[in-house]
Amino acid sequence: MDGEQQDEKATKKISTFLDLVREKGQTTLNAQVISQNFVPTAAGLASSASGLAALAGACNEALQLGLDNAGLSRLARRGSGSACRSIYGGFVEWEKGVDDFTSYAKQIPSDHFEDDLAMVFLLLNDQQKDVSSRDGMRRTVETSSFYQGWLDSLDADLAQLKQAITDKNFQSLGETMERNALKMHGTTLAANPPFTYWSPDSLKAIQAVRDLRKQGVPCYFTMDAGPNVKILVEKKHLAAVKTACNHLFSEKQVVSAQAGSGITIIK
Repeated sequence: MDGEQQDEKATKKISTFLDLVREKGQTTLNAQVISQNFVPTAAGLASSASGLAALAGACNEALQLGLDNAGLSRLARRGSGSACRSIYGGFVEWEKGVDDFTSYAKQIPSDHFEDDLAMVFLLLNDQQKDVSSRDGMRRTVETSSFYQGWLDSLDADLAQLKQAITDKNFQSLGETMERNALKMHGTTLAANPPFTYWSPDSLKAIQAVRDLRKQGVPCYFTMDAGPNVKILVEKKHLAAVKTACNHLFSEKQVVSAQAGSGITIIK
């Protein structure tokens, strides 16, 4: 990965996934996996989502498995749950389903709403997390008294997000996204033992977003399982958000992006 040989612990997930692919493809072939990340690994920037989606696509191509996007999504999910969404571009919904066949991701019709949007990534810490996403979620599920409350609110939040996408209502989209992220991170504080993925710089970034809104710049934050903050903004306000962030953090920590097109096979 990124030009460095990985040890057995780091490659265990990949080896397990390749065993699954070999079984599906009815082959005993070995594989060399070379991966290049454009974001820090295991720092809450979805490196496993993009990486396992890419690996699923590469395996499908190499073994000619003939999987369509839904099949690719199911396969990628076996490597990393969030990877099932990275098969597609734009807005994507993961159908939780009841079994392997019914649990996969699909695109949400958006009439190209995503083309109006951008996201600013604040790379506040590029080190691997003290508590991995998988270990943190397991601890939260087993011990947090806030976990069930978060679960109970998900269907309503999802419905509101999908309606906001249909209506191209940026304010509703951002407010719902931000509120759901805060609820998720709240569950970790009630775990036993409690933990958080936030850092002092995370709080500084969150306050910057709130200050921008007070100044009339609509933008909203979200965070995955890591300290790095992502800011959703309409492209017409992107420059204002980046300028504000550059006053607080170094230029190399402030990275902007837009919706991509999903996995692409490069011949």
